Amino acid sequence: MKNTIRILILIPILVVALSACNQQKGLSPEEAKTIAKEAYIYGFPMVVNYKTMYAFTLDKSNPRYKGPFNFLACEARLLTPEDKTIVSPSSDTPECYMWGDLRKEPVVITVPGLEPERYYSFQLIDMYTHNFAYIGTLSTGNGAGKYMITGPGWKGETPDGIDKVIPCETPLFFIVVRIQLFSPDDLARVKEIQDSYKVQPLSEYLGGEPVPGTETIDSHKWHEGDQFTVAIFPYMNAMLNLVEPVPEEKELMGRFAKLNIGKGKTFNLNDFDPDVQKAIEEGVKEGFSDMENFIEQMNNDPIVSAKIVGTRALLMKSARENYRMDNLFLIRASAAHIGLYANSGEEAVYPIYLMDAEGNPLNASSNKYTVTFPGGQLPPVKAFWSLTMYDGNTKLLITNPLNRYLLNSSMLKDFVYGKDGSLTFYIQKDSPGKASESNWLPAPNGPFYCVLRIYGPEESVLKGEWVNPPMVKAK
Repeated sequence: MKNTIRILILIPILVVALSACNQQKGLSPEEAKTIAKEAYIYGFPMVVNYKTMYAFTLDKSNPRYKGPFNFLACEARLLTPEDKTIVSPSSDTPECYMWGDLRKEPVVITVPGLEPERYYSFQLIDMYTHNFAYIGTLSTGNGAGKYMITGPGWKGETPDGIDKVIPCETPLFFIVVRIQLFSPDDLARVKEIQDSYKVQPLSEYLGGEPVPGTETIDSHKWHEGDQFTVAIFPYMNAMLNLVEPVPEEKELMGRFAKLNIGKGKTFNLNDFDPDVQKAIEEGVKEGFSDMENFIEQMNNDPIVSAKIVGTRALLMKSARENYRMDNLFLIRASAAHIGLYANSGEEAVYPIYLMDAEGNPLNASSNKYTVTFPGGQLPPVKAFWSLTMYDGNTKLLITNPLNRYLLNSSMLKDFVYGKDGSLTFYIQKDSPGKASESNWLPAPNGPFYCVLRIYGPEESVLKGEWVNPPMVKAK
């Protein structure tokens, strides 16, 4: 009997050991490194997307918790340095956020009519971080409307009163709602508009009973920094458990499975021998390095955001035509790293200032800078523009004595102009003096970068005919 008990105890141990051996059979460190690098770049956007979902929807104890799935959380305020969930956040468009769940039924979004001069948008983002659709000023107009978002494989009928059906390729999706704020005195009107937005499951919209059943999420507690190490893969698996790969990526999923990455998989670095473990870690480091290098190479392209953010189809086309890449994974990951939830090009572009006019990294600890728009050459827009300051280390807004995080087109009447009509902004940590303080964008005492957001860019911007002026270091 004792021998039988020992055998029964040993069986699970042997199964686990054999499983680990089977994973490594024929898997060289070189192959493991290649797969890990490829999987890291592929999964990075999904994981930083998960980070937002965990904070906003899954972790009720999180100070940034917004509410359950299909609940639109709005705040009629401007973002500050205390908002740390999303990198490079916008501070001149009060926002609403929502994680939508389409697994049981579609969701209907109802929006009110707005003043024709006020910009707004519902940016719809799938689990891969593709911007799969827009509702708003530049896409559907400023009139009232009702829009139904459907999940994968939905075959139902479209109810009366729905203006547009918008399919999503993933069962979960994220919404960022932006609305233009003209001035601090405008916050009450912004709140009124936000309060009139409505998001309803289809059954509720139709006045019926909710679709029965409970849907769960494979939740992993978020630890900041895991997105930069092999610890990324369990989060990636949680997201992959919820999606079906497109046909073109099924072979890729087969390769990932060799490292236990994919639907139904459990990644554990200790399942591999030391040489393979090291190779996996090196692959992750190389993947992140490729992202950083791509970002550095593209920093002089003022409309790079229009090339690396958008629908799946746009990204695939751009990867091939603009960067001679066989797939979209690197450009998608790079966009998620430097500007998660950036807008698509037709909605907005983001010329980024990472270097000065001489090609040196921006650092305000001992330098002062200027950006000058010649007379008549302000950003050409259908909506509005803004220039925002970010800390180079945290990628967040910075604390400053004016609580000023940006300069934008709503402030045009407050700026001081040159005799020739030019407009010069002063980018530095200390005030340029009272006479010029209206044109001052406070910088941190160290590295920084700035983003010029151009909402509703004219064709001259998208074609590269209008180019943002350089940031010049003061002599």
